[in-house]
Amino acid sequence: MTFDLGTRARRAIGLRRPVGRRFIVEWLAICGLGVAVAVLGSAGRLSASLDRIVYDHFLLWRPLPVTPDIAIVEIDNASLARLGRWPWPRSVHAQLLDALAKARPAAVVYDILFTEPEASDATLAKAIGAAPTYLPLLLSPEAGDGSRSATLPVPALASAAAALGHINLEVDPDGIVRSVALVEGDAAARWPQLVVPVYRALEAGALKARLHAQRPGSAGVRGAVAAASDAAHATSGATADPAPAVAGEQRFLIPFSRRSADYASVSAASLLAGDVPADALRGKIVFIGATASGLYDRFATPVSGELGPLPGVLIHANVLDALIAGREIEPAGAWWGCAAALVPLAALLAGLLFLSPWRSLLLTGGLCAGVTAASAALLYGARVWMSPVPAVAGLVAVYPLWNWRRLEMTMSYLRRELQRLADEPYLLPEAAADDGDEARAAGDPPRRSGGEFGGDVLERQIALMAQASQRVQDMKRFVWDSLNSVPEPILVTDRQGVVLIANHAARAHCAGLGAPAPEGRPMQEALAGLAFVKTIDDDADAEAFARAHWPALLDPTQPQHAHLLERGIEVRDVHERDHLLRCAPCTNAQSEATGWIAGLVDVTALHAAERHREEALRLLSHDMRSPHASILALVETERGRVESERTRELLARIERYAERALTLADDFVQLARAESQAYVLEPVSMIELAIDASDEIWPQTHAKRIQLDTQIGDEPHWICVDRSLMTRALVNVLTNAVKYSPPDTRIVCTVEAAAHGALVRCTIRDQGYGIPEAEQRHLFERFRRFQSPGQPSVNGTGLGMAFVKTVVTRHGGHVEVDSAPGRGTVLTMTLPAFEDAQPSER
Repeated sequence: MTFDLGTRARRAIGLRRPVGRRFIVEWLAICGLGVAVAVLGSAGRLSASLDRIVYDHFLLWRPLPVTPDIAIVEIDNASLARLGRWPWPRSVHAQLLDALAKARPAAVVYDILFTEPEASDATLAKAIGAAPTYLPLLLSPEAGDGSRSATLPVPALASAAAALGHINLEVDPDGIVRSVALVEGDAAARWPQLVVPVYRALEAGALKARLHAQRPGSAGVRGAVAAASDAAHATSGATADPAPAVAGEQRFLIPFSRRSADYASVSAASLLAGDVPADALRGKIVFIGATASGLYDRFATPVSGELGPLPGVLIHANVLDALIAGREIEPAGAWWGCAAALVPLAALLAGLLFLSPWRSLLLTGGLCAGVTAASAALLYGARVWMSPVPAVAGLVAVYPLWNWRRLEMTMSYLRRELQRLADEPYLLPEAAADDGDEARAAGDPPRRSGGEFGGDVLERQIALMAQASQRVQDMKRFVWDSLNSVPEPILVTDRQGVVLIANHAARAHCAGLGAPAPEGRPMQEALAGLAFVKTIDDDADAEAFARAHWPALLDPTQPQHAHLLERGIEVRDVHERDHLLRCAPCTNAQSEATGWIAGLVDVTALHAAERHREEALRLLSHDMRSPHASILALVETERGRVESERTRELLARIERYAERALTLADDFVQLARAESQAYVLEPVSMIELAIDASDEIWPQTHAKRIQLDTQIGDEPHWICVDRSLMTRALVNVLTNAVKYSPPDTRIVCTVEAAAHGALVRCTIRDQGYGIPEAEQRHLFERFRRFQSPGQPSVNGTGLGMAFVKTVVTRHGGHVEVDSAPGRGTVLTMTLPAFEDAQPSER
């Protein structure tokens, strides 16, 4: 199986191995053809003519508004008729600039070459200095050695001008001006384009004051300076003097449109006659240039079909407009265009292996439309021109050729296979064999029932893919419904901590706080209305850190913050409701972090319950214990004064009941504290605890003549526990063993290591009455007491074993019981050794 792709294709249409090899060879040959067409069209520029046509149409499809801060003073046919033949004397130009200066423009771009001296040059130079005026120069074509010469204005005018710039406009091979070089020259001197010094002055703020002073309400130029393109910024090194520091032409495409000639314009003759209101030109960048038909200063542009040839002054105005508005178009590199042309070609070539002809046609049309739309989107949105022609040419070249070869190959294969099947009479019904004989007699392949060689396999694959897609959609819907059904607010963020998903409860929570929806906002901002209360693990250092870094702590992208959020913190909203906030990292199938999921749990009711519990504990530990203690004290005081036997018996009964109530209150308080209070953990020896517990119950064992043996060995068996609670748990177990054992028996307490030293096991074995199997499952329930047949009545509250179970479980251990009536009870407590002790709850 040399070609896996070919094997899959052969399976799709049932090809045999020799035809399969040819299939792969032909597919690779068509791949090479498509790649050659795409590469030659983009990198080889063979499609340049079509590229320019498509580009011109794209520009016409999108009209762009012109900036109102640019105005044109036209030297039109009417001006020539009123002021005389061209060229005008310099005095006329001086008068024109003086009239324009009265309107106080922001700047003047005079698109007229003044290369020969005249007597009135001084007058014109003075007029040029009245307002920031920019004059053009002309660069000669490149000589054989690469040098170019600049035709400058006369020195008096050049020194009075704000800056100089070239007005060279290069045309494409089809005679259309589409681009402009912001910097031109040779190795010795380089000159900026005429409007570049104007734009640089705007960007540097040199003209901004004039704009502010003259037209305070205009934000066109001021706002556009900040959005200037990178190409315009690159020209900042060019000056009015020859400066070899700037390299490259900095060429970009001019964004012409149907509205490229819509600038406010006035006739030069009207301006000299005083017919133009000063407000029409005040605070604007004014271009002065020839538009008269007889001056031949017009160029073909991509919009000439709509507007006709544009005067050079309008082209320069469009260049400045593009720089100000940040609309200059950057042509994509040839190899980028080549790569972009190969991507849809690869998609089509891959699709041709598996798709039916109809679907291949749809794919080809869709790719052509997609490439065209992507090119338009790049042009309109990113201001990058990448022609779709090479990609479309590659697609159009591949599709018909491939379908012709596939159809030919399929028909050849079907003829051969049908003939082979017709030669095997046992494989076909008799009627089909007769049809095959008739077909062979006619020289045609045998006829087959319709649809037998259709696209059933492909249809099944498409059906399976549709089912998989439906399953994915169902799973997505299930996840959404599950999140929304959770009553607590849930937030899911990306790696940067920005909220991507918020369930209904989270949106309702934010709405209740008067905050906007959390989606699209950083989690730190979405939860900024919460106040820090405390950490849940009672770590003083962690709590101090959290208070010092709140609310920055809500940013899970910081490792130390994420660690605290994973453990959980308590926060409080503006409505004084307490919440538990926890975060957990989200990972993908490769265990890579993709974000975090945060949950808020309202614990206000829980805190209220805790307060009620504490109040109840205080009531039991003091308010209920104190009266019983007083009763016992009174009984003890009165017992010596009473002489009546009946009264003494009554006092003894009162004392017994008071002691039972006091014991019940004390056991209940101890159990409640074991279940809720924070444990004070410390390394202790299990043997030491067993000895302390044995010493405490010695009076009870002595009274019943019970032998208590402690088998502890030499190892200390360290554990990490709350010493007082664990000691009381051992005392409870030993007390029960004494209570439920007859006199003159034996109790054995054994401490040993288990699980290769990872656990410590304490086993207490008695020779008591035992517990029935049916009752053992209720041994650790509250207020449950048991009595086997023949066992005397024993006083107790039924809370001791519940206390033992709670303490051992909260220390990460477990309790086991083995008992039967008549053979005693074995109770085993297993706890993590000190090195591995990790209590499940604190």
